[in-house]
Amino acid sequence: MLGGLAQSNACACASESSLISLNGVSKIYHTDAGRFVALDNVNLQIQRGEFVAIVGKSGSGKTTLINLITGIDRPTKGEVCVDQVAVHRLKESEKALWRGVTIGVVFQFFQLLPTLTVIENVMLPMCLCNLYSGSERLERAYQLLRLVQMEHQAHKLPSFLSGGEQQRVAIARALANDPPIVATDEPTGNLDSRTAASIMELFEDLVRNGKTLLMVTHDPDLAARAQRTIALADGRIIQA
Repeated sequence: MLGGLAQSNACACASESSLISLNGVSKIYHTDAGRFVALDNVNLQIQRGEFVAIVGKSGSGKTTLINLITGIDRPTKGEVCVDQVAVHRLKESEKALWRGVTIGVVFQFFQLLPTLTVIENVMLPMCLCNLYSGSERLERAYQLLRLVQMEHQAHKLPSFLSGGEQQRVAIARALANDPPIVATDEPTGNLDSRTAASIMELFEDLVRNGKTLLMVTHDPDLAARAQRTIALADGRIIQA
């Protein structure tokens, strides 16, 4: 099904060498306060296997950029192409399946489902995308929890975990379907320095093992650990 989806939504702006391509992308919001240009004619290429930090002041367009790449939002104009798929053309009914196997998203506030246990949260993307058998899902979930050193908490509810522990589970969930891309929005913003350092080490390991990692951050020390920094100001890229 994904093959057909990719073929029917092939992206003219995509290049074979780029995993992510944005061409002339703008995003304009119309609010009670008036017209707000969140992104203004952005062009961007990200290669497979890159670790990219996205930086800028509040309101510069960082989160909007991530939301367009992950298909959470649509551009007002321009093309967003990810792994040869025109994300901006996907129907809402197609997006969840596409995102489930293409991009693992780690949100700033974790967004674990409170009524599911840790291991059920990690298995959820596999169930939603109908990947792996029941026993394979369970084994894979345990493997991912071991990766983030959370296997011993597998049967607890998220409310019994610390912020750092919940973030680790959120990372395991993002990796559930082995997506080529992991996108994170301020992943260490609510963590103590020791836990934040541990999370960064995990991200670096993921990149060494072939993942492409996009990280929105306001912290220059964290951005310095990425291979490349993309800086935004007033909706425009000023460094790439």
